[in-house]
Amino acid sequence: MQTLVTGGAGLIGSHLVRQLLQQSREVMVLDDFSRGSMKTLSYLGVNTEYREVDLRNYEDTKRAINGAETLFHLAARVGSLEYLHWSENAELNALISNLTIDSNVLSACLETGVKKLIYASSVSVYPIHTQYQLGVTFSEELLPLGTDPQFLSPSPEFPPPNINPEGGYGWAKLMGELALSWARGLKVGMARIFNVYGEGEDLGETAHVVPALLRKAIRYPKEDFIVWGDGTQTRDFLYASDCIDALIKLEQKVSELNKAAFSPIVINIGSDVPVPISVLAEKIVEISGKEIKIKYDPTKPVGPLSRTADVARAKKLLGWEPRVSLDEGLRYTYRWAEKVLSEVGID
Repeated sequence: MQTLVTGGAGLIGSHLVRQLLQQSREVMVLDDFSRGSMKTLSYLGVNTEYREVDLRNYEDTKRAINGAETLFHLAARVGSLEYLHWSENAELNALISNLTIDSNVLSACLETGVKKLIYASSVSVYPIHTQYQLGVTFSEELLPLGTDPQFLSPSPEFPPPNINPEGGYGWAKLMGELALSWARGLKVGMARIFNVYGEGEDLGETAHVVPALLRKAIRYPKEDFIVWGDGTQTRDFLYASDCIDALIKLEQKVSELNKAAFSPIVINIGSDVPVPISVLAEKIVEISGKEIKIKYDPTKPVGPLSRTADVARAKKLLGWEPRVSLDEGLRYTYRWAEKVLSEVGID
């Protein structure tokens, strides 16, 4: 039976598709190629069937999904800090687009008889005010699902959860989780994914922090090595192969569920290691082998101050834990980025 990967031409999607193909599975990529690209797949040596589809159109979504047994739903409108926050309607657009995508995908899965759905959620569902406190680690219990007593019947024993996700994207992901927690007849796994990096990332001006700093190091001194903020903010960085390993193990665990099960499996996917951005910058400079002067720009937006995953549940339920260290993953990704930038003539 066919396995579909929405957003399969993106960073996580392309690595997932490669791993699924290595398992001799029949895989179809669904993507609108607004951010992902066939180049991302080709960089990884992936050659599989794909369909260009805008998941905001329900009929197109249903046609694309029909016949699938398993769906990894990674597609979302997401981007860098600039993409998400530097337009007066950015938050509204992120909310509307992602709510529409998730609603269409879930409805199509139920209508066409998909058996398993693995949903890529995000750290952004956790309370944003907590993310602005240094040293905070997020566990799944901080944000229970719609079938939990804290949602269904709050009481002194089960007080209501603290709900305050990050912006339009975070609210859309939270609503996606809520909708899926109420879906019957569908085996569901939800992965609250933290910061994933690796080969295949966008290296342009709207890149996330790891590829952005890699690009700056490779192009230095043609491009200044400027770090947004003062470098004290921390992130939880996970290499792509470790993320894929967790997603596939989550699918395997979901397969064991009774189809009538009302509660999906929810896990964090991260490294469990807080890394200050200043430390990330220093590691990348060291890998480059260059004499780079790091400049910090505190006038630039930095987002939340602290995002670290508690992955105890993933370790216990899935028998999973990260295997690639940050130093090792950065070296892999640096070599790939260096090659890519050289090929397009902007090194």
